[in-house]
Amino acid sequence: MRRAYSTSHCVLELPEYHPFPKYKYGGVAEALRDELDILPAPAIAWETLALAHTHDYLQKLRTEGLSRQEAHKVGLPWTKSLLTRALHAAGGTLAATQDALQTGLGLNLAGGTHHAYPSRAEGYCLFNDVAVVIAYLRAEGWRGRVLVVDLDAHQGNGTAVFFQRDPQVFTLSVHALRNYPLQKEQSDLDVGLDDATGDAQYLEALEPVLEQAFAFKPDLVFYNAGVDVLQNDRFGRLGLSLPGLAERDRRVFAKVKQAHVPLVVVMGGGYNRDPRTTVAGHAQTYRLALDVLGIR
Repeated sequence: MRRAYSTSHCVLELPEYHPFPKYKYGGVAEALRDELDILPAPAIAWETLALAHTHDYLQKLRTEGLSRQEAHKVGLPWTKSLLTRALHAAGGTLAATQDALQTGLGLNLAGGTHHAYPSRAEGYCLFNDVAVVIAYLRAEGWRGRVLVVDLDAHQGNGTAVFFQRDPQVFTLSVHALRNYPLQKEQSDLDVGLDDATGDAQYLEALEPVLEQAFAFKPDLVFYNAGVDVLQNDRFGRLGLSLPGLAERDRRVFAKVKQAHVPLVVVMGGGYNRDPRTTVAGHAQTYRLALDVLGIR
């Protein structure tokens, strides 16, 4: 049975009614428990984080934590549980990447924390897990080309900054144009969509940019498969249906299959007003990865 990594064993202390959907990590793991061998995501080493994030930022997290102003920018109150969970989410992406390089597919039922910058936290994100893992691979001597396909409803601004001057990494972000972050960074290819964009318009916009991104001829693909693109999401501003989301994912997985490259799937955002829809959307993505790539 294919394995996946989960942070559902991590307790995150939040005020009652906080909009962060901590329920979804356990919910998705439970929905997939008969189809995947779900393992606790290991914590990533601080030494590994230091390959991508600045020393001063990491030292601050280890000793002081975030100030009230910094925590406000992140959107989450500072607690030790927040830090612990972030360490395990990034560790899950590293473990999934190692699986992908060995078997063709790696699955993290967390991660996709694409708003974190080298020296600061932002938008629910302490560490940029994909950037950290790419830095780790390079430190280990891996020299392949990487494609980051970010289809979360929010631009992957932190990821864009990490790789703006890196010719070995191609970043694609398809997002809601008027959504957070208001100040966008420059990815290799950005597509900003109007509010309430539905299935047909979304898929029409997606197809040519996937073609362009995969023309980069990557040796490894990271897929940020946020489901905040679904209609009725608290923060997404787009209007996809569950069948439209499934078609989005099928198209990404078909390109990966055609390119014969390893794939790492990370969870990304999902904040639907109906929690069942958030869980169903994420679980559907991971099932489709298994089905389309023929790896079960």
